[in-house]
Amino acid sequence: MAAALEGLEPGEATAEDAAERPAVQAVGSGIGTPSLLAGNQLNLDLYPGGCRRLLHLCAQQHLQLLQVEFLRLSTHEDPQLLEDTLAQVPWSLLRLRSLVLKGGQSRGALGACLHGTLTTLPAGLSGLTRLAHLDLSFNKLETLPACVLKLRSLDALLLSHNRLSELPEALGTLPTLTFLIVTHNYLQRLPTALGSLSTLQRLDLSENRLDTIPPEIGGLSSLIELNLASNRLQSLPASVVGLRSLRLLVLHSNILTSVPAGLAHLPMLTRLDLRDNQLRDLPAELLDAPFVRLQGNPLGKVSPPPVSPADTLQVPEMPRLFLTSDLDSFLVTPNGCSVTLACGVRLQFPAGATTTPITIHYRLWLPEPGLVSLGPHDFLLSGVLELQPHGVSFQQDVSLCLLFVPPRFRHCREVVIRTRSDNSWSDLETHLEEEAPKRLWARCQVLHFSWFLVVLRPASNACLVPPEGTLLCSSGHPGVKVIFPPGATEEPRHVSMQVVRMAGRELRALLGEPEASVSPLLCLSQSGPPSFLQPVTVQLPLPPGVTGFSLDRACLHLLYQAPPADTWDDITTQVALELTHLYARFQVTHFSWYWLWYTTKTCVGDLARKAWERLRLHQVNLIALQRRRDPEQVLLQCLPRKKVDATLRRLLERYRGPEPSDTVELFEGEKFFAAFERGISVDADRPDCVSGRICFVFYSHLKNVKEVYITTALDREAQAVRGQVSFYRGSVPSEVPQEAEAARQRKGTDALWMATLPIKLPRLRGSERRGRGAGLSLLPLNLGDAETGFLTQSNLLSVAGRLGSDWQAVALNLGMPYRELQRIRHDFRDDLDGQIRHMLFSWAERQAGQPGAVGLLIQALEQSDRQDVAEEVRAILELGRHKYQDSIRRTGLAHEDPTLPGSSASQPPEPAQA
Repeated sequence: MAAALEGLEPGEATAEDAAERPAVQAVGSGIGTPSLLAGNQLNLDLYPGGCRRLLHLCAQQHLQLLQVEFLRLSTHEDPQLLEDTLAQVPWSLLRLRSLVLKGGQSRGALGACLHGTLTTLPAGLSGLTRLAHLDLSFNKLETLPACVLKLRSLDALLLSHNRLSELPEALGTLPTLTFLIVTHNYLQRLPTALGSLSTLQRLDLSENRLDTIPPEIGGLSSLIELNLASNRLQSLPASVVGLRSLRLLVLHSNILTSVPAGLAHLPMLTRLDLRDNQLRDLPAELLDAPFVRLQGNPLGKVSPPPVSPADTLQVPEMPRLFLTSDLDSFLVTPNGCSVTLACGVRLQFPAGATTTPITIHYRLWLPEPGLVSLGPHDFLLSGVLELQPHGVSFQQDVSLCLLFVPPRFRHCREVVIRTRSDNSWSDLETHLEEEAPKRLWARCQVLHFSWFLVVLRPASNACLVPPEGTLLCSSGHPGVKVIFPPGATEEPRHVSMQVVRMAGRELRALLGEPEASVSPLLCLSQSGPPSFLQPVTVQLPLPPGVTGFSLDRACLHLLYQAPPADTWDDITTQVALELTHLYARFQVTHFSWYWLWYTTKTCVGDLARKAWERLRLHQVNLIALQRRRDPEQVLLQCLPRKKVDATLRRLLERYRGPEPSDTVELFEGEKFFAAFERGISVDADRPDCVSGRICFVFYSHLKNVKEVYITTALDREAQAVRGQVSFYRGSVPSEVPQEAEAARQRKGTDALWMATLPIKLPRLRGSERRGRGAGLSLLPLNLGDAETGFLTQSNLLSVAGRLGSDWQAVALNLGMPYRELQRIRHDFRDDLDGQIRHMLFSWAERQAGQPGAVGLLIQALEQSDRQDVAEEVRAILELGRHKYQDSIRRTGLAHEDPTLPGSSASQPPEPAQA
């Protein structure tokens, strides 16, 4: 059911939110306009159409508008509309102290924050003489608007995630600027006038393209924090040792080869981050300093000799490997290589990643619960990739790209690669690449090999909390904040936040209460001691449709859950709730799950537990389809209800059906199995098959498909066989039939039995009988004979799965005409597995019952350079011959060979068994 709860497209969520906020509709109709104003704050970035609402307020000339000091406006608007709106606002009449014109509230197809449409600002903005805070983040600014440089009272300027290539020299004329953020831009140089900002305390220039830093930076006498991470710096000016007020200096992910020794003598410095640079030697005072971070540097290593032009010409090109599905290993040399695996994985080993040749083994595992680590609101998007050897560490980062299934919804969610290390799972920094609309890659950098999988999780925000305190905000849910006061911790600790939204209509259906609503669900976690030394303030938005001036406090409940327990406790009376127009604030000393409810119900904890379970449920259909040309080949699949129609339309040309089940409810990662009953059994030796029962694990974003061959002990020449396949919850038990009937006596979400679908094997024609004696019946596609060994349908399916792109060479060596190959490629042009199976089984149908068919297949495999598959076929035949000889010996129809192990000539043969 989570597909229904959280699978809303952004447009649907917006429509529902608008329906739940009558005050917002009132503004659009011109009624109740002042209801948008909360004291001296005007937040127009919470609702769509903020520009039109601002124009409406300006046209009405409300006196309250002239009292606004804090204005927020989203820039996710039509560019012309946004430009016209900003031009018509009477900026000189406003008394703004804070102005936020930013994007980033919407997300694109890959889950990344989208930039707003703002490219410039009107000149009239310079009339804001009292403006102290200006946020222009997540826009498309290529140059800093001139009006910004005239805001003499400006204290904080935020310009992150724009397209700025340089900052103007006039920036140094802002006399009161103390906070400047210009991260994730294209800056290549800094103005020398930057050093004249004597009041500047925090400067963040990370994620840019800076090669050098001007020496004038030493004039920032009040600077407390300086962040230059993820640039291209090779050295620092000596003047940085004059930053006597500096407490935090972040320089990681550059190409620094040296740093001034005087940094160790800065009196206030508490953290110097030099990770992931090219530092080979450091002064002793920096090496011994406890506040220096040096991981990822080649300390103590000898510098490589300079490369001459002649040597440059002799550098070998990096090898490129493309592995077929039958290979499970490859060799990596110190020269590096680029590897593409058949299972949808790319690996890039840079030169020098390993000092000696090493063989890498890989394997793609089915996503069983033991190999998958999912949170309560995570979704699996790929199989599990294992790379060996596990313990090896590379000298340089290895690039790993995994192909994954595009999720249907990504609103306030993000895709990450999850890996296992030291028996614990962690998320890696992941970047997404779109090769085609439905072909997405997740890319990360790793230094070791283990298990890897792609996961969709709620958007996560994290920060390092210093003793001085900080602020953590949610990127996906504006208004969710955590405020850490000074003294909350003695040592810096990492804190992370996740926010999950529940659809209002699902809640109302659960409670049967039209006015009930809930806030986003907040998960907070942290490293270090379980409690903070000072209370931490948490801010949550009030439930939709509720405002701080109109709510009934008796209906407002703050719920708390401490995993692994699944109970929710009402802690409303234990905390002091501070309410504003849109938010509720409270203080805590340790972290867990928090949820704000607005309902007239009394047993809120039990209701929250049911809602929590519904957030994780999926409405699922089970299907069983038989291939049209071969009814003994059955496809079993479980998939979310909304995907059933499209899947059946795609399969209907090749399979008989449809036969979808009634809707059942499953959790993400829940285990269940399918059992064939009433005369039908499975003709396969599969690792996921126990006593004829096929094991599944449900993952909502994966295909969850099993294709098996079925058989029957009944005589199909006399009549068709009607049976069934039933689906049961839980792991595969040893005895199903005894409990199956009892399980069907009751239905419910906890019932063992889920669904039963009919299966029919048609009656065989007399000419299809291939038995060699009374009571002996072979399946139509079995090749060989009892004495030389059989190749069953299951064996042929295994052979087909290993041929890959070599199937055409095998087909020609089997004597199939080239015209037939062309027809197969045309009929199954989008299905490589279908081409291989159709070729092999159509050939087997013509060869069934004829001597020498198995030998012809082995010869064709050898002629096609597939000796590996030919050896596998020989091993299957040898095993079959041993089983045949053993069965003859057990029934006493052959004399025992005294040379065989365990035989005894003195013992009489056992009586023949019927």
